Amino acid sequence: MKLFLVDDDEFSLNMYHQHLLNLGYTDITLFSNGSSCLNNLSLQPGIIILDQEMDDLCGLSVLRKVKGFNPDIYVILLSGTDDNELLLHSIKYGAFDYITKDTGQLEKITTVLAQIHEAKELLTYHSSSVQKPSD
Repeated sequence: MKLFLVDDDEFSLNMYHQHLLNLGYTDITLFSNGSSCLNNLSLQPGIIILDQEMDDLCGLSVLRKVKGFNPDIYVILLSGTDDNELLLHSIKYGAFDYITKDTGQLEKITTVLAQIHEAKELLTYHSSSVQKPSD
């Protein structure tokens, strides 16, 4: 599955990238800002891991535009603050999950990615098992 990583902090971007490589992901595109991510949605990512606090566009703005482009893209929003209002807005606008940047963030990313794959499998199974009514 094609993955986009979006973070204007180069250290964080490289840390997430290495973590995803260690998990076996190979189709990863890195972006240092939200605008570049939005300009490349035609590459059809399946998952976007998106930082909230960026210089050009905040993560919520990017999230809303991503979901307007394709509501089936899974978006994980990352934030340096544990903000309940931001959490509620991110879920309202279609984020699959909200992760606070802290000491357990890489494990949380791993868990959420596994949940996304499980959800995709269930959706694929469900859509393939639904039969059309006969005339």
